[in-house]
Amino acid sequence: MRALLILALLGLAPGAGAQSLNTSEGEGPAERVTMKEIGTEQGFADWIAGFRPRALAAGVAPETLEPALASARFNARIIERDRNQNEFTKTIWDYLDTAVSDDRIALGRKAMAAHADLLSRIEAEFGVDKHVVAAIWGLESAYGSFRGDIPTIEALATLAYDARRAAFFEEQLIAALKILQNGDVTPEAMRGSWAGAMGHTQFMPTSWWAHAVDFTDDGKRDVWSDDPADALASAAAYLRHWGWTPGAPWGLEVTLPAGFDYDQTTERVKKPVADWAALGVRPAAGGALPDHGLASVLLPGGARGAAFLIFSNFQVIERYNTADAYVIAVGHLADRLRGAPAIAADWPRDLRALTLDERIELQERLGQAGFDPKGVDGRIGPNTIAAVKAFQRANGLVPDGYASVDILNRLR
Repeated sequence: MRALLILALLGLAPGAGAQSLNTSEGEGPAERVTMKEIGTEQGFADWIAGFRPRALAAGVAPETLEPALASARFNARIIERDRNQNEFTKTIWDYLDTAVSDDRIALGRKAMAAHADLLSRIEAEFGVDKHVVAAIWGLESAYGSFRGDIPTIEALATLAYDARRAAFFEEQLIAALKILQNGDVTPEAMRGSWAGAMGHTQFMPTSWWAHAVDFTDDGKRDVWSDDPADALASAAAYLRHWGWTPGAPWGLEVTLPAGFDYDQTTERVKKPVADWAALGVRPAAGGALPDHGLASVLLPGGARGAAFLIFSNFQVIERYNTADAYVIAVGHLADRLRGAPAIAADWPRDLRALTLDERIELQERLGQAGFDPKGVDGRIGPNTIAAVKAFQRANGLVPDGYASVDILNRLR
């Protein structure tokens, strides 16, 4: 009950935490599905029969494989959730209202105080900002209060049976079976999200093998138990592996001068900080821009919303989850846990997010008008943003790349 109360305060439903495997733009449509399209119990049983020799050939021992497969059940709800992910359906301001709510900040500060020594030791060992590690913990499992309750083998077997990303999830399933075989967790304790992500910081099985660490020196890399030590250290190890720069921020809120060239507001345009300063970009909090190498200006809510100058650590957090909203949420939550103020700029709250059908239509109409989004999948990523910018430039609009209802109506 306590976990559900905390989730309610944070605006999360069980299993609705951020996942680390979002399908990137252009990898296929986010289609709605029917039970007929999802599959059947018999189909799942047939798939298990075919998978068994592949798992054995991959090195999974029969004494591990047989009981694990015997307990796995086809879960149609998992397929439905995979087909209809809502990661990209909220506006950035609605997402941040929940992700960086007062309750999440307060609970995070409490969690950091309770684990102050642990987080400081992790920061010293891996060179990753402890506030960022805590922010990931907060977004992924509400600081460990809800780590997921779906059997991981069942989740991954169900997704591997589905044809959409079968190869990826079969690889994850074999990796999960080998974790059981390795003895780091019992089958009963190996539970997590609908997508097979596990523990306090929601590691996929292959990421566990590549990056999980035994920070407690007990011979196990235990990301599942109540003790968050191994999971938090593993998240730090993951970020270090992908190039975390110690002492550098993820980014900061900035103000842009009148007449700024909004065509430069994209992660793909990188300039030295001195060049941005020369163009009139200033920290929203005042003072001079910090120089941490090449940087980009990002407008996640369009020209009417907040602007951010982002550095290389932004791309490192993207390795955890590719959605800009997630990365900004992690970075801003980390800042708030450190004591920084809320985002200063207003958001265009009169605007609403496009529905899935509208996002698909937008991409189709952009392509038909000669502005190729490089795929029709309903996900607004860099390619679609670039296409929107091109359309805006061609029509004398501010080229901020924001996919709005107004842009869709202009294309109709």
